[in-house]
Amino acid sequence: MVILHKLRDFPLKRWAALVHDLLWIPAALFMGYWTHANFRLMAPPDYAGYADLLPLVVAVQGIALWGFGLYRGIWRFASVPDLVRILKAVAGGTLGIAALVFLLKMHGVPRTVMVLYPVFLTMGLTGPRLLYRWFKDHRLGLAREDAQRALVIGAGRSGEMLVRDLLKDHRYLPVGVLDDAPGKWGRELHGVRILGPVAELERLLDTLAVDVVLLAMPSAPATLVRQVTHLCRQRGKACGTLPSIYEIAGGHSRAGQLREIRIEDLLGREAVTLDDASLRRFLQGRRVLITGAGGSIGSELCRQVALHDPAHLVMVDHSEFNLYSVDQDIRPLLAPDRFTPLLADVRDKARLRRIFQRFRPQIVLHAAAYKHVPLVEQNAVEGVSSNLLGTRNTADLAVEFGAEKFLLVSTDKAVNPTNVMGATKRAAEIYCQALHAHPGTAFMVTRFGNVLGSAGSVVPLFRRQIEAGGPVTVTHPQITRFFMTIPEAVSLILQAAAMGEGGEVFVLDMGEPVRIDDLARQMIQLYGREPDRDIAVEYVGLRPGEKLYEELFHAEEDLVPTRHSKILRARTRAVDPARLETQLTRVTAACRRQDEVEVRAALREIVPEFTSSDRPAGPIPLQQALQGTGA
Repeated sequence: MVILHKLRDFPLKRWAALVHDLLWIPAALFMGYWTHANFRLMAPPDYAGYADLLPLVVAVQGIALWGFGLYRGIWRFASVPDLVRILKAVAGGTLGIAALVFLLKMHGVPRTVMVLYPVFLTMGLTGPRLLYRWFKDHRLGLAREDAQRALVIGAGRSGEMLVRDLLKDHRYLPVGVLDDAPGKWGRELHGVRILGPVAELERLLDTLAVDVVLLAMPSAPATLVRQVTHLCRQRGKACGTLPSIYEIAGGHSRAGQLREIRIEDLLGREAVTLDDASLRRFLQGRRVLITGAGGSIGSELCRQVALHDPAHLVMVDHSEFNLYSVDQDIRPLLAPDRFTPLLADVRDKARLRRIFQRFRPQIVLHAAAYKHVPLVEQNAVEGVSSNLLGTRNTADLAVEFGAEKFLLVSTDKAVNPTNVMGATKRAAEIYCQALHAHPGTAFMVTRFGNVLGSAGSVVPLFRRQIEAGGPVTVTHPQITRFFMTIPEAVSLILQAAAMGEGGEVFVLDMGEPVRIDDLARQMIQLYGREPDRDIAVEYVGLRPGEKLYEELFHAEEDLVPTRHSKILRARTRAVDPARLETQLTRVTAACRRQDEVEVRAALREIVPEFTSSDRPAGPIPLQQALQGTGA
């Protein structure tokens, strides 16, 4: 019955291929007899047994062709795997025929025929396929005047897949491949020649009349991406790339799906190896609660957790729109009864308690926080209430309801803070360290720098300013920040949470700091404009609480390696829980009174290295606050 169903659903073109192959079986057998008879047609003795043998050969060989999957491929893209399947099917069929001839004692079958038959059948099955592909590639393909002539960079597995996909897409015509491995030069990928090293790009752009250059290296070095995009921009050529491993792991893109070059690619970092097995063991079948689920980091946490098969995902956020957005993202990834979006504010402990009581999460990922430096500086009471007291509420409930792990998403601004936002995050770190003394729940912290493309960060701001014609505003020509992409940061956060045993402050390796001025100028060039000529760059001065550079660890925090090369552990300072509780009582009372001066003073008592005025920052224009670097 299964075979009948498959035959019923068989496409018409595959029926044609099947009929073609079945017709070649008697033809190949006849040619074997004909050759055995020295090419004499009118010599019946030489063809003795042909009619008796034919039904057996057709039946056995037909089953072999089907069984070896000859009809999974498409003639238009016939390649080496198809040839291998043909050889296996012909060999298997011939052996089956020979065995039956022996068992049925069909002594009249010449041995020469059994040798020649598979040769003629292989020629008959492969020849038309290759001829059809040649006709399509070299006749129809070259006739596509509207196709973009594509030059591919990278002849690895990704390059091979990309070339194969381009040959299927009528919009592109691959004209060559470049790769720096000398052993590949002169060889071909699906009929497209590997022409030489990437250094040949400039010459070949004109020689081959290239329309678009495609980077088939998901982890291409930033220097190579900058070199290729700069050259393409100079020559007026389009440029695209494949998604990074983080985009694929996070479900943002499919392997082989082309996209435009982004600023993240120009700042690219070495690809990090992720231990998917440990992440799956950590998350699969667990109840996971994520606060700040609608934010840049929180929403990516939701997406990546959903990909690792949790028992239930609880998404908490106080923003209706953000929660709706992440809800739409998760719907294709999890069944409706396996995730729940909940509107809640981490400052509302009663609401949080009902959530913990209902779902009893085993893993809590706390990403809820106010993070915009100038706005938190202007609204210190709200910043402390959310970032510190909201963390205390969530952490206390994690202990009360027996969560196995609690991870706080922190920031490099918590190190030697000069602003309220950084000080609140450091105070939240200290509270989580103090709670680690409680048995049952393992508390850990991950600390990292800026992420590209997050809400309120420089990338979307610069993008809006460039699209508006400028100017692009930078606070200071020497200001630097650490950067990584959101998918990479979240992948490492989850990796740290999986390996953490409790009490750790994990510091993500952010690579080298980036000058914001360089970032702005590269983004302008990415849009095909020239900085200072087409788009002005203006320096507007540091904002309240802003530093020229950020640090990832305090002078008294020694960094030690972990088993993951991109995750370090900071040996943190001791915490006095009783003293901390007294300090938090003071902070809470000041927040209730809306006493901003007292809030800052109490915050400095918890975080002695916090250097800032006891007075609230003076008013700054809303436009300036919204157009800051987000650093």
